[in-house]
Amino acid sequence: MNDLANFLQFSSWPPKPDWLFWASLTMVAAGVLGEFVNRRLGLPRVVGYSVVGMVLAALGHGIFANGALDARLRLVVDLALALLLFEMGSRVNLRWLRNNKALLGASAAEALASFVVVGIGLMLLGVSPLVAFSCAVLTMASSAAVVGRVGAELRAAGQVSERMLALTSLNTIYGVLAHKLLLGWLALDQKGDWLEAVAQPLYAFIGSIIVAALLARLTANLMRRLDLRNENSVLMLLGLVLVALSVARVLNLSTLLVPLLAGMILRNTTERPWVWPRHFGTAGGVLVLMLFVAVGSAWTLQALAMGAVLALALLLLRLVAKALALTGMARLSGIDARQGIALAVCLSPVSGTMLVLFSEVQLHHPQTAALLAPVILSTIALMELVGPIAVQWGLRLAGEHHPETPVVKEAAKR
Repeated sequence: MNDLANFLQFSSWPPKPDWLFWASLTMVAAGVLGEFVNRRLGLPRVVGYSVVGMVLAALGHGIFANGALDARLRLVVDLALALLLFEMGSRVNLRWLRNNKALLGASAAEALASFVVVGIGLMLLGVSPLVAFSCAVLTMASSAAVVGRVGAELRAAGQVSERMLALTSLNTIYGVLAHKLLLGWLALDQKGDWLEAVAQPLYAFIGSIIVAALLARLTANLMRRLDLRNENSVLMLLGLVLVALSVARVLNLSTLLVPLLAGMILRNTTERPWVWPRHFGTAGGVLVLMLFVAVGSAWTLQALAMGAVLALALLLLRLVAKALALTGMARLSGIDARQGIALAVCLSPVSGTMLVLFSEVQLHHPQTAALLAPVILSTIALMELVGPIAVQWGLRLAGEHHPETPVVKEAAKR
């Protein structure tokens, strides 16, 4: 056998598949399962992607298998989220928010209510103030990945759908800013340096705005001369977004704010309607698939055993807070109470955005992250499957889901 191995020039015997084989197999499994749950169960495809990730985590190969976030998978998460956030930001009309002040107020109210109710609620359940309000900060933002992907898959259109995208974009901004303030507070608590505690959040926020504005300007100048329906043009746009993301990583800026703000600036400073293939075509689609697999694997059995009950309480508190805020301001912002409840349900997912924010806490304050991990990772595990279904149910409640029919699917194939 060794002679055969030498003859065939195998470096080892029996031959061992490398990481590319397992990554490819994971993609195939996720794609197949995604189609199965969509065709047979009528669920969003991302549910199938997440199930594959959860199986990997159960087998000990999750994104936190070694106790810290795997750097390669974190890069996949950052890249995919950048595309989704840029795409989402490019659909937010700030003029609408300026003309509908009540909608802007509803956005601030649902984010603030989520923070206050989750923080105080967890404290009443016996959680320390540090852990309670850190969890409240990390769960303030809705999952842009789930909201954007499921909404696009269901071809959602209407008042609730547009509000869902706008409010997700806004509470992502609130969540990132609150997260930077949390990191500053933790640094102040450890080092007692007020300058660092104040300067770091300001630097990250202002720097992210500058890089986002540059990305928007470059994109507008380039794409004004190119046809966005052309595959090469889309790849150039994809490259610009990824370059901006790399700059944000190098300069320690927010990898969430830069693409989101760039999309919003592009949408609201140019008259031309920007239309490109969903998720920037095939390359972006692969990254999005791997995003849901990676986030689905972001839990451990130990964390689930320790934090599942608190995670469930957190999610219920958060949903109730959002529902009360949005139904309370529904009439003022131009929708009815039923649509307000549907919107609250659509904003309930938390996963990818929270994972990125938690990973930064883990990087800079590992002791605090260790206290948060059971609740945060359990929250991700619970919502990774429930979140997409909640968005689907909320859009159905609002009457704004328009899934592809078998006839449309066959026509698309041809």
